[in-house]
Amino acid sequence: RLLEAIAALRLEAVPDGAPTQVSSSSAQAGPSGPGDISETTAERRPLSVMFCDLIGSTALSTRLDPEDLREVIRGYQACVSATIQQFNGFIARYVGDGVLIYFGWPQAHETDAERAVRAGLAVAAAVGEAPVAGQTLQVRIGIATGLVVVGEPIGSGDARQQTAVGETPNLAARLQSLAGPGQVVIDAATRRQIGRLFDCRDLGTIELKGLPVMVPAWQVLHEGRLESRFEAREGRLTPFIGREQEIALLWERFERASVGEGQAILLSGEAGIGKSRLVQMLCKHLAGTPHTQMRLQCSPFHTTSTLYPVLRHLEYAAGFRPDDKPEVRLGKLEALLGRSINNSAEGVSVLAPLFGLSSSDSRIASELLPQHAAMVLSPEQRQTRALDTLVDLLLGVADRGSVLFVLEDAHWSDPATRELITKTLVRIGDARLLIVITHRPEFQSDWMRHPAVTALTLNRLSRGQSAEIAQAAAPATLSEEIIARILRRADGVPLFIEELSRAVLDLGSISSDSIVPETLQASLLARLDRLGGDVRHIAQIAAVIGREFDTELLCAVVGKPKERLAPALSQLVTAQIALPAGTADGGMYMFRHALIQDAAYQSLLMSRRRQHHAEVARAIESRFADIAENQPELIAQHYTAAAEPERAIPYWVKAGECALARNAYLEPIAHFERGLRLAQALPESPDRSRQILNLLLLLGEVRARNRQLGQALETFKEAFELARTEGSPAELARAA
Repeated sequence: RLLEAIAALRLEAVPDGAPTQVSSSSAQAGPSGPGDISETTAERRPLSVMFCDLIGSTALSTRLDPEDLREVIRGYQACVSATIQQFNGFIARYVGDGVLIYFGWPQAHETDAERAVRAGLAVAAAVGEAPVAGQTLQVRIGIATGLVVVGEPIGSGDARQQTAVGETPNLAARLQSLAGPGQVVIDAATRRQIGRLFDCRDLGTIELKGLPVMVPAWQVLHEGRLESRFEAREGRLTPFIGREQEIALLWERFERASVGEGQAILLSGEAGIGKSRLVQMLCKHLAGTPHTQMRLQCSPFHTTSTLYPVLRHLEYAAGFRPDDKPEVRLGKLEALLGRSINNSAEGVSVLAPLFGLSSSDSRIASELLPQHAAMVLSPEQRQTRALDTLVDLLLGVADRGSVLFVLEDAHWSDPATRELITKTLVRIGDARLLIVITHRPEFQSDWMRHPAVTALTLNRLSRGQSAEIAQAAAPATLSEEIIARILRRADGVPLFIEELSRAVLDLGSISSDSIVPETLQASLLARLDRLGGDVRHIAQIAAVIGREFDTELLCAVVGKPKERLAPALSQLVTAQIALPAGTADGGMYMFRHALIQDAAYQSLLMSRRRQHHAEVARAIESRFADIAENQPELIAQHYTAAAEPERAIPYWVKAGECALARNAYLEPIAHFERGLRLAQALPESPDRSRQILNLLLLLGEVRARNRQLGQALETFKEAFELARTEGSPAELARAA
C-alpha cells in the first residue's frame, strides 16, 4: 500500500490540486537574505516552473523492497536538490517521485528562464550519470514560464507548502509528459526568454490534456555557441541611432592601437543602455580592416569559475569538439599555442590542466605530457604561470597584427579573469591591441590607474533619438501619442524603447497600467528583490503613490516617522531604484525608471493594490489639505484604483470644476467622463441617478463651451430624459 501511495503522487497531483503529502525536505536551494521566504507575502510575478519526473518508478516499486525503494527515491531527490542549488532554484515540493521547482521566487534573477533550462539539462545529466542505490535512473523534465501568484504558504506543519497558483505549474507538468528519457521540453514563453542561448528542436503545436488550446513546445538539445549574450537576443535589430561620439572614440583608440600604442576602454552603462550594440557596431566598422577579433563573454553562472570566459574562447579557437578524446584536445591546444608563443611546450604544460587535461588521465601522463611536464608548483604559482602564458598568447597574436579584444559583462567576471586583465594592462604599452571591457555601473576595478585606459560611460538617448528607435522597432506606424507614452516609460534606454514598442504591436495599445514586457520583467524584479523585505515593501507602496512620491505621504501610508524611513530611502537610492527629485530637504523622490515603478506596482496582488490606493487617498484627505484642494484628481485616481467609486466620483467632479476654473480645454471633459463612467457602473439607486444627471449636465456644458456641438447635443438629450423623471425643475431647464 505504501508503494501504491507513492505511485499515486504522480503527475496528476500537480494539475488537479495540492498533493496529499509533501516531503519535509522541501526547501529553498538558493541563498537566504532578501529572498528569505519567512517574511514574504503573496505576490504576482513571472516564474519559470520546472517539473521533474522520475521515469520507471512504478516498475521499480514492483522489483524493490519498500525500504530499498525509499533509498532510491531519497538518493534521486538528493541528486536533484544538489543540482538545483547550483542554479538558485527553489524546490517547492516533492510529489512522490516528481519534483516541482521555481526559478524567480523568492529571489528573481534577470536570467531565471535560462537558469531553469540550464538546471534542467544539468539534472537530466546528473541523474543519468550517477546510479542511485545500484539503480540507473532517468528523468524527464518540463519547463514553463508565466505569471503566477506565489508567496503565501498553504497548510501547516509537515503539510506546509509554497504553492504557485496559475496556469504555469500545470503547463510545466504537462510538458514533461512530452519529454523522452533525459530530455527537457519547454513552452513558448521560455523559448522566447532564452533566445538563441540554447539549440532547440521544434516539436510543433501539441494538444495537452486539460488545456483549452494547442501549445507550441520545444526540446532543448544543448547550449548554443555564441560569442556574445547580445547575439542570443531574438528579433530584428533596430537601426543604430545616436552614439556618434562614442563610436568615433572607439575607432580613434583602435587606430592608435594599430600602430603599436596599446589601448583599453572601460565601457560602462546600465542594463539595456546599448553597450553590446556599440561593440557590435565597432566590429562592423572594422570588417574591412585587417585585424583579429577575440570576443569573450562572462557568465552570471560562472562568477567563481576560474578563467571561464577565457577558456571558453580558447576552446572555440582551438576547435574543441564535445566528443574529442583528451589526446585530440591536447594536440589542438598545442597547435593553437604554437602559432603565438615561443615555448609552446611549456605553455601546454601550464594550460592543459585548466582544460581537464592532467595527470589524472594515465595515457596522457605517460605518452603526451612528459615533454611538457611542469615543475612541482603551488596552486598560486600555477595560476600565476597560467596567467602569464595567456598574456604571452594574447600579445603574441598582437605581434602578428592588430587585435580587438572584447570582454563582455565584466561585472560577472571571475577573479582570475580580472587578474588576467590587470596583467595585460601592465604589458599593453607597445602592443597592437585594443581592449574593450563592458560592465555595469556597480562594477569596481583599479584598471583606471593604467595610463592606457579610457573610461566611457553610455548615457540615455535624447528624446528625438528615442522616437526614431520606437518607430523603427514597430513596423506599423505608431501615433505621436503612443510614441510619447512609450518614451515616458522607457526613459531613453534603447532596450526599454524596443521592447515597449514591440509590446504595443502584440497588445494593440499601451496604457498607463500596461504590463511590463515579459522580456524585461525578470531583470526589473531582480533589482527589487535584492532589497530587504521591508525596503521592497516600501518601494511597492511608493509605486502605488506614483512615479514621484512625497516622503511625508509615504510615511503616512507606511505608518512610520520620517527618521525611520530614511535608511530605506537611502537604500533605494543606493540600489538605483529611486533618486532624489530635486528638493533640498529630501522631501521628494522619484523612481529611476518608470518601468521599475511598474514592476514594483504589478508585483502586488490586485487586492493589495486596492488597499494601498485607498490608504493613499485617505492620507491625502486627512493630512494634505493643499493637495486635496488643488489636485482633487489625484484623490479621484486613487479612489478609482481602490474600487471605491462612491468616494471617487465627487473628486472627479471637483477635478473637472477646478480645471474649468483654470480655463483648461480638454482636462474638464476627461475628468467628468471618468466620473460619469463610474456613476453609470453603480447599482441602480436614486443617488446614482442624481450623480449621473449632474455629470451629464456638466459634461454637456463644457462640450458646448469647447464647440463640440454634436457631442454636447447628445449629452444634453440624455440629461433631459433623465431630468424628466429624476431631476429638479432647474436641472430640467439646464438640460433643455
